[in-house]
Amino acid sequence: MADNKTKPTNASVADYVMSRANEEQEADCKTLIAMFKRLTRHRPKMWGPSIVGFGSYRYTYETGRSGEMPLAAFAIRGPQLVVYLEPDGAEQRALLSRLGKHKMGKCCLYFKRLRDVDQSVLERLVVGAIATVRHKYGRSRGA
Repeated sequence: MADNKTKPTNASVADYVMSRANEEQEADCKTLIAMFKRLTRHRPKMWGPSIVGFGSYRYTYETGRSGEMPLAAFAIRGPQLVVYLEPDGAEQRALLSRLGKHKMGKCCLYFKRLRDVDQSVLERLVVGAIATVRHKYGRSRGA
């Protein structure tokens, strides 16, 4: 079975943000870092070359595949910011409808800037996603 490519690294979060973010994204990333640190009680760490993750959890799927992922994470993807979360349940999906201007993939929430979304709703989505991960896989660890 292949190893996961997304693993914690010793790369600098600040260097990643400075190298990828425009001025507005840089400010938004600082806000996201502060929010995620407060919600997870973990410091940011680079996961692979382009994901800022906080804490970690181990998972094992029914197929037997297992690995480690960040408890909460975001990335800069060109002109958009991506928050990684799984909106599990009706309450989480209802929050998405109140979030503001965004696109949702399977586990990727895309938006151009924080001012386009309701930050209190975003925070509730992240809290809900963390609760889902903890319920499924147990308490997190620092990465």
